Amino acid sequence: MVDFADAVRKALGEQGKSLRGAAKELHYDVAYLSRVLNGKQAPSPELTQALNEFLGLSLEVESASRHDDEMDAWELARRVQASDVGPATLSRLERSFDELAMAYPKSEPEDLLRKVRKHSAYVTKLLDAKKTLSEHRHLLIIGGWLSLLGATVHIDLMEDDAATARLQTAATLAREAEHPEIEAWCYETEAWRVLTDGDYVRAAELSRAAQEIAPADTSAMIQATAQEGRAHARLGNASDTYSAIDRVQSMSAAMGSPNTPEHHYRYDPAKSLSYTATTLAWLGDSAAEPYAREVIKRLSPGDDVSQWPRRVASANLDLALVLLKENRLDEACDSAQKALLSGRVAPSNHWRALEVVRAVEARELPESADLREAYQILKAVEQ
Repeated sequence: MVDFADAVRKALGEQGKSLRGAAKELHYDVAYLSRVLNGKQAPSPELTQALNEFLGLSLEVESASRHDDEMDAWELARRVQASDVGPATLSRLERSFDELAMAYPKSEPEDLLRKVRKHSAYVTKLLDAKKTLSEHRHLLIIGGWLSLLGATVHIDLMEDDAATARLQTAATLAREAEHPEIEAWCYETEAWRVLTDGDYVRAAELSRAAQEIAPADTSAMIQATAQEGRAHARLGNASDTYSAIDRVQSMSAAMGSPNTPEHHYRYDPAKSLSYTATTLAWLGDSAAEPYAREVIKRLSPGDDVSQWPRRVASANLDLALVLLKENRLDEACDSAQKALLSGRVAPSNHWRALEVVRAVEARELPESADLREAYQILKAVEQ
């Protein structure tokens, strides 16, 4: 019997395809595929079928799996390859998810959630349809991303039970599809949720768990590291905070700017600026100011605060905290007022806005009443 790994490596070479390219096309972890092709791990039946379809082969893992009845074998192959899904449908679903992830920073959570539900329902329908093994795995991955985005929106809306259900679904689909990046994002997203609830120790633990799962040089790795830094900032652990910031900046610089930086699950240098501003502001470090101002400068579309991305509203809250610490009170109140009146502070970030309002009230500044009123309006609009 032909050696499985040798045959696959030969076919890849003859067809001019790389190991990394094959892993990306088939939606398998490149490290797992490498172990299989180096004889360090046996291929799963699903991977065998996927490689056969991808390379036009008819390989088997063990000679014992050969069937004496050729007609039965042909019928089985026909059934496995039959599909009601097809690559065009999968490509459209992928594009739709990317569009939703890119719309996230500026969309109203309720509107985005309706679209996520619609696409998730369609994926569920296709999972019951006739499809190939590789298409099944592809659907699991798309479903995992959609569930993850849905969980994020539920967290923004403070809908904890729904967020938990969607996170659990995303993690289950990620494990079934052997997609560690989605699973890492699930841990990171839960870290953000518990951080907003004030459980900073647990947030740091979940962020480290995400880093252990996330593939190297991925957005999930950078984001999980940033999340750990923010948790340490809330805990007042200065050395751990600065270490996380340095790692984030180093990884972000190495990754460069993506083609679609607004995509929620693709890290870019502008996000690094935002997270650094927030982290340093929470630590009480005045170095947060230039980072916050740079975020506002880069991302503000104009004077109309209602058109701000949410990151600009958050940067103004960060700036207000730093300016209060430095007794630049008029500037601090102005930044806080802009953030509150923008309407771009998500419900999951209301606690950050309230933190600024209370800091102004503690100083008994004349702007206290206006800021408290703006905060109450913000809360009322989101309810």
